Amino acid sequence: MKAAVIGSGSWGTAFAKVLGDAGSSVTMWARREAVATEIREHRGNEGSLPGVRLAESVTATTDLAEAVSAAELIAIAVPSQTLRGNLADWAGLFPADSTVVSLMKGIELGTLKRMSEVIIETAGVAPDRVVVVSGPNVAPEIAAGQPTTTVVACSDEGRAKQVQHALATPYFRPYTSDDVIGCELGGACKNVIALAYGMAVSLGLGDNTRASLITRGLAETARLGVALGADPLTFAGLAGLGDLVASCSSPLARNRKFGEHLGRGETLEQAQTATRQTAEGVKSCLSIRDLARANGVEMPIVEQVERVCHEGVDPRIAVKLLMTREMKPE
Repeated sequence: MKAAVIGSGSWGTAFAKVLGDAGSSVTMWARREAVATEIREHRGNEGSLPGVRLAESVTATTDLAEAVSAAELIAIAVPSQTLRGNLADWAGLFPADSTVVSLMKGIELGTLKRMSEVIIETAGVAPDRVVVVSGPNVAPEIAAGQPTTTVVACSDEGRAKQVQHALATPYFRPYTSDDVIGCELGGACKNVIALAYGMAVSLGLGDNTRASLITRGLAETARLGVALGADPLTFAGLAGLGDLVASCSSPLARNRKFGEHLGRGETLEQAQTATRQTAEGVKSCLSIRDLARANGVEMPIVEQVERVCHEGVDPRIAVKLLMTREMKPE
């Protein structure tokens, strides 16, 4: 398969590695020529994944038209809030009937749309051409060849299986699903819960607190998913619980790391400077909160994360507010 990966961050680079190791010819698109040159000439991307070597079948360019030319699979790995603006410039370059793979985990601010919906609307791509990849996707572990599973979701079962086969390697095992809504919501919401988990770590809170955040965070996510038409069983699988556990428990996960900085009392700007990575949950907590309110769904953890991130509430106060809410059955 001829594939393109738009984006040269850690996840985009790891995904390109998987595709290359599985036998595809891959062209990555990078914004900076220095990154593209490093990938082409040195088979690596030290700024995003230090020490990782890419297959000879992986190359890179700063010319998007060149990257997607004749591509059968186009994977997009850019910050979710930039997707719409980028697609306005890119969409006309995508080959007809190419499969568009969303690697992004967020909900768009303002429109409250999932990333697949933004792709369909902005790029004029039919829904059955859009595939979502979600699950426990800690990029450095995948790039190191550690055994990993993921979910490939699409309304077209045949297309999902094509992508599944294009990704299958001895260390990366994909499963298929037709629940695009559930997989996307699981991926977006886990980023917000991971921020809360990181705060709890820095506050010195123990395993009971951390387990409570994971399980109650999953309950919030599932409530929203069911309200929007997702299969509730999705949230018990890789794209739900699996992704949530990885993002909360891994010290490598960027949203958890960002949350740790917030838990130490740092501002958003200080946390951003320290982590030097995009923590999708910081912006998605706003859109997920609004999406939940629009659908009459209670998401108290998301509400408090938003207050810490955007209203300056002390994380310790947020914990107290969560614990003193009105008592309800589980």
